[in-house]
Amino acid sequence: MSLFGAMNTAISGLTAQSAAFSNIGDNVANSQTVGYKRVDTSFEDYLTTSSATLNQSGAVVARPDYVNTVQGTVTQTDKPLDLAIAGQGFFTVSSQIGEAKGVPVFKGQTEYTRAGDFALNKDSYLVNSSGHFLNGWPVDAKGAADQTALKPIHVDQTGFSPVPTSEVKLSANLPATPDSAAPIASQVQVYDALGQTHPLQLSWTPVAGTPNAWQVSISQPGAAAPLGVAGVKFGAAGNPLAPQGTVGSLTAVSGGVTGSAFAAGTAATLEVSADFGSSPQKIALNLGTFGQANGLTQFAGSSYSLKSLTQDGVAPGSFSSVQTRSNGDVVVNFDNGQSRTVARVPLTTFANADALQREDGQAFTATRESGTPQTLAAGSNGAGSLVVSAVESSNVDIAKEFTKLIVAQRAYSANTKMVTTADELLQQTLDMKR
Repeated sequence: MSLFGAMNTAISGLTAQSAAFSNIGDNVANSQTVGYKRVDTSFEDYLTTSSATLNQSGAVVARPDYVNTVQGTVTQTDKPLDLAIAGQGFFTVSSQIGEAKGVPVFKGQTEYTRAGDFALNKDSYLVNSSGHFLNGWPVDAKGAADQTALKPIHVDQTGFSPVPTSEVKLSANLPATPDSAAPIASQVQVYDALGQTHPLQLSWTPVAGTPNAWQVSISQPGAAAPLGVAGVKFGAAGNPLAPQGTVGSLTAVSGGVTGSAFAAGTAATLEVSADFGSSPQKIALNLGTFGQANGLTQFAGSSYSLKSLTQDGVAPGSFSSVQTRSNGDVVVNFDNGQSRTVARVPLTTFANADALQREDGQAFTATRESGTPQTLAAGSNGAGSLVVSAVESSNVDIAKEFTKLIVAQRAYSANTKMVTTADELLQQTLDMKR
């Protein structure tokens, strides 16, 4: 029995070392595969009989030892959609199984991966080199992510619709002692509902004989009459509660202009209605805050000092590019200088990520042993952070794999020697009859 046992044990050793060779070969072959996680080999001893007086040889079995939590090297790329995870967590992805009416149909089981070499496919979905579709939280127009929904990220490449101007903000200082009573003019381009630009002019004139009082005319150059004329008084001349040099009151003088009433800490605005040919458009002139020097002021000086004159309208724009940000935002850029966030990429963590089930294309699926997946915002509650324009390389160390290869080769050779030696001894035993 001992010779047969030794032979059986040696044969099990050959099988186990063959499995180790297979794992090493898989690792070496995927040493350059983005997001690949190596497979080590652990060996287990199976006993037959083992006591204080007797031990019979058993067998050895090779078990795969998955190394999913050891991070590979993060390498920078020149691709704006590449993402790498620094720390724990996986991207949530979906696999396409077909198409219905031009829309991809996905497999019901969610998959996870560290392969972040994403790009837009022909249907404008974010997919990695293995064809897995990146999932994310949809983001609304206000930038809020819906964390109850997780679906493949589709990048809408339609144009950016124009936004008509609704507010003009002015930050300037009117001189307390102007050089002359001539109007002081400044101009800003505003947008109508079609995205066309129109000049809007603000002309400031000091009120003769009334200190700290001005009139502003809001007009379109070339028009027969201004859109409206309003009076602006500073400091106590406008309201006893207003500090000197700050806006104290706004009053309508002529035309369709309305002014907000004084209230400390509220916006000082004048509102006019402009018609640029399509439909009436209300535009608010924001002069800062009543009683505060954060917009229009009247302090010492003899000349007008314009700090900024801006408006919130937007011209129409065409799709330019798409990029990812370190917080996971997927941002579409337009050629009018605007951008729009369409989705946010979360990360999914597991209590025991090494117990995930391996799938094709560097993907994994959850198992009972891996624990319940937790989908979190990047950088929160133990989830790793995102590195943009970067990918995570394989966590295989070639030098270590060659070391393991040499050890496995020696062990395999030793087991073959055990088999041949046991066979020779058995043959000698049979020859005893002759």
